[in-house]
Amino acid sequence: MNVSPLGNTGLQVPPIIFGSSSLGNLFQEYPKKDKVAILKEIFQASSPHTVFDTAGKYGAGLALEVLGDFLQEAGIKKEEVIISNKLGWVRVPLEAEEPTFEPGIWKGIQQDAVQKIGYAGMMECFEKDNALLQGYQPQLISLHDPDEYLMAAKGKEEKARRWEHILEAYRALSDLKRAGKVAGIGVGAKDWTIICRLCQEVSLDYVMLANSLSLYSHPPELMEFVESLREKKVGIINAAIFHSGFLVGEDFFDYRKINPDSKEGKEKFSWRRRFFETCTQYKIAPYHACIQFSLAIPGLCSIALSINHPDWIRKNIRAVNHKLPASFWQELIDKSLISDFPFLTSE
Repeated sequence: MNVSPLGNTGLQVPPIIFGSSSLGNLFQEYPKKDKVAILKEIFQASSPHTVFDTAGKYGAGLALEVLGDFLQEAGIKKEEVIISNKLGWVRVPLEAEEPTFEPGIWKGIQQDAVQKIGYAGMMECFEKDNALLQGYQPQLISLHDPDEYLMAAKGKEEKARRWEHILEAYRALSDLKRAGKVAGIGVGAKDWTIICRLCQEVSLDYVMLANSLSLYSHPPELMEFVESLREKKVGIINAAIFHSGFLVGEDFFDYRKINPDSKEGKEKFSWRRRFFETCTQYKIAPYHACIQFSLAIPGLCSIALSINHPDWIRKNIRAVNHKLPASFWQELIDKSLISDFPFLTSE
């Protein structure tokens, strides 16, 4: 895979970076041997340009722990891997029957997690997450889901206080970068408008958009924001391009199970049915279309793909390198499944 610069971090990243939510047992418990098989295949397929995206929130630190254990046991040199870590959640002992931070999402984990946003919280997350990684210190750090942190506020005053906590968190991230402990700082969020607001107050090296920019959802105002980031040379990573697997045939959309009989469900299932029909017509796999759509967007550096089976790794890499015909994109435009983007239909 070719590599491109990620903003002004000095790092070169490939078009695919690998998410690690399955290492934290997202939606189901994965045996250790399966996780090791995934990680081995990632290195075999992507070396010497291997990048992981992880977070203390993933399985209450389990993803960090599994990744750190593997890197140590496999003897991977620190310069042979780039790690992006999203900070904001710290592992704590599990005192209830199941984790309290996201009930029903993480399976079979033996720890809980608490959110810590602010200067001290970022420093604590950084140190504790690095310990779980066994010294494989991340080169990239970001604040995880500041949009959800703001959304949980009860009233305007609390929301204003929480915004100040977020700015304090970025003071910590900036200090870590200034001290030479990381190459770049960023943000990972589902609500792109919060990323836009942050960019007006904080100097970011990169952003990670999640659940917002995809073949299914790409509103013009978001595309304008992406273009503004490109012009400012801010690195852009696009995550959750399958919307929790819904665009490739699964039942969850953005971590929620969709009721096909609801108004929302009918709209989404109708869109997917027409999308799948067009893919079948052109003999194109839906995941291939989703990957190519994201990578065609000007300014996008990488897409972050979570992998829960080794077989998907090389398939996704092949999908990066195999462009799709302009006629396919035009068909999706004609059916009002996507917007009319010239960068898709120009040969």
